[in-house]
Amino acid sequence: MFSISKRSDVEPFHAMDVLAEATRRKAGGHPVISMAVGQPSHPAPRAALDATRKALEEGRIGYTDALGTARVKSALATHYRDRHGLDIDPARIAVTTGSSAGFNLAFLSLFDAGDAVAIARPGYPAYRNILGALGLRVVEVPVTAETHFTLTPESLAAAEKEHNVRLKGVLLASPANPTGTVTGRAALRALAEHCSANSIAFISDEIYHGLTFSGEETSALELTDEAIVINSFSKYYCMTGWRIGWMVLPERLVRPIERVAQSLYISPPELSQIAATAALTASDELDVYKASYAANRDFLIRRLPEIGLPIASPMDGAFYAYVDVTRFTNDSMAFAKRMLAEINVAATPGLDFDPLEGHRSLRMSYAGSQAEIAEAIDRMATWLK
Repeated sequence: MFSISKRSDVEPFHAMDVLAEATRRKAGGHPVISMAVGQPSHPAPRAALDATRKALEEGRIGYTDALGTARVKSALATHYRDRHGLDIDPARIAVTTGSSAGFNLAFLSLFDAGDAVAIARPGYPAYRNILGALGLRVVEVPVTAETHFTLTPESLAAAEKEHNVRLKGVLLASPANPTGTVTGRAALRALAEHCSANSIAFISDEIYHGLTFSGEETSALELTDEAIVINSFSKYYCMTGWRIGWMVLPERLVRPIERVAQSLYISPPELSQIAATAALTASDELDVYKASYAANRDFLIRRLPEIGLPIASPMDGAFYAYVDVTRFTNDSMAFAKRMLAEINVAATPGLDFDPLEGHRSLRMSYAGSQAEIAEAIDRMATWLK
């Protein structure tokens, strides 16, 4: 009998498990409302759908360059010029099969097995799981009100001392999942400078850019050419299932990323690249969608504390409410399972994001429709009584 690798022994992504159970229940006729995953309820923008239809009618969809077509990279360079005032050489842009491929490529190209990489706790669980599967040492750094719910040079130095490691990489998301934290420009600059001074690779996850409701939305590229920026069309652009994202890289990292991408992914899907190029022109439509998330956010900021679920972190950006459930339970996993089984509302237990303190928390996505969010909270209010 063959053996199974130790690298595959990672924690499940509980949000996806919850989504799978919610999908099963919905298929069985239950009136499920899912607030478990960060998936916009809106479709891809019309321009993207129109471009896709035209491409399908022309009939030839095939391989592209491993790091994407010149057209989409040029469109992304224009995006950075218009949105951030930056002159980015398209040759520094790598188009990826979703941001997940971007993380794989970054980790494989930057680090060797055993290297230590810092991430925030609470934070996106796939960081921890991918790093662990690749044989890297994950250093989870707690982010609290004292650190303004973000990583700081001081917290990184303390983590190195506590874990007796020398960090090779730091990964920060802003806006962050699940906390919603937007790291301000000064704090982001301090972190970038700390990484530069200590020869630490700085990876900036910017997949929720465009979805900032409070605070300064700053790209790390505005502060340094040494940052490795990862972004995606999944969130602001409402294109989760298209599996298309991008990276902006220091020039010397482009070829190593390309070599790994050629063998792992061949190329990102051409149809999705065509759609993505068109989506970059759709900001007017997408900002209407953003306004609906803002309305949901304002509603939850008011209603969640009223039903006994205080908000545990900022909701500056992204589209999540991270709430404290300790008034009702000390086991958020069991709480989430009961809530789905008894009132058909799906949310993600905090253990996904924080293996130490996550039993106290629940993450709720407000990327759905306003009617669904209101109905879910009404059900929860009655159930919690």
